[in-house]
Amino acid sequence: MSSKKIFIIRHGQTEYNKKGIVQGSGINPSLNDFGRAQADAFYNFYKNVPFDIIYTSELKRSQESVASFSSLHIPMRSFGGLNEINWGEKEGIRITPEEDAYYHQLLKEWQNGNTELPIEGGESPQNVADRQRPVIDELLNNHNEKNVLMCMHGRAIRVLLCQLLNYPLRAMDCFEHRNLCLYLLSFTGTMMSVEKYNNVEHLASLS
Repeated sequence: MSSKKIFIIRHGQTEYNKKGIVQGSGINPSLNDFGRAQADAFYNFYKNVPFDIIYTSELKRSQESVASFSSLHIPMRSFGGLNEINWGEKEGIRITPEEDAYYHQLLKEWQNGNTELPIEGGESPQNVADRQRPVIDELLNNHNEKNVLMCMHGRAIRVLLCQLLNYPLRAMDCFEHRNLCLYLLSFTGTMMSVEKYNNVEHLASLS
């Protein structure tokens, strides 16, 4: 098969991002003004790419980040499997030194390979990986989709990239991200390669 290009972006900024408040799959805010500006900048930079389909999560911040592409009549599909990790009891809480200490201890557990350990009241990375699998299967097995845009969330992107690139989940923090960053992957049918990593050149006009 010919190469498939997979454009994976994180959603634009929300007020929760700006204020350092935890948001996962249980928090569903819209983009703030700067997040909408980021979305517009991405659209203007990539609107001439002939996307065959757009995948989003079921959360508003993901869908709003690619809403401008609807004017191009590109099919869009939303998947619960692409939602952000559920941060459980920590969702909606501002990061304090105490909460930060808990978070970093949890990350250490995950980096040590205990990726089935969930956050209190929420999900584990393995839970996220399991619900992503049907979406990944559809993504890779649909040979008619040559250029795919996916809009997701930070931790969910880290999990997805581990699965697509055959990294163990414990390595997920090697994939950095920022609001409206881009990872561009190329898939030949047997091999997956990274062409752009945490790329934000499309946001240059906002800096």
